[in-house]
Amino acid sequence: MSETTIQNDLIARPLKLAELATYQGHSIVSREIIKKATGTVTVFAFDAGEGLSEHTAPFDALVYALEGQGEIMISKTWHIVKEGEMIIMPANSPHAVKAGERFKMLLVLVK
Repeated sequence: MSETTIQNDLIARPLKLAELATYQGHSIVSREIIKKATGTVTVFAFDAGEGLSEHTAPFDALVYALEGQGEIMISKTWHIVKEGEMIIMPANSPHAVKAGERFKMLLVLVK
């Protein structure tokens, strides 16, 4: 079983999630906020044109759009997720992410 990790600089203070990962040219930046045996919480910043190729995960996941909009593919169907919206990716369903514009998202993975 893995050890619990929480970034010390994030504990017990108000934060703006979108500020926890900054855009970098031609890159995807991620910052893991919480890592526990029961799941993870991670903020991603995608530069325009970047994405994650199709893959599967054995756990349910929730994506919440923090800035911009992204395209999320789940089981061969593409969905536009805009700032303030969320989408659930069921366990074992193929999924991918594309950012046509700069896009930040919160990923909550539940094991």
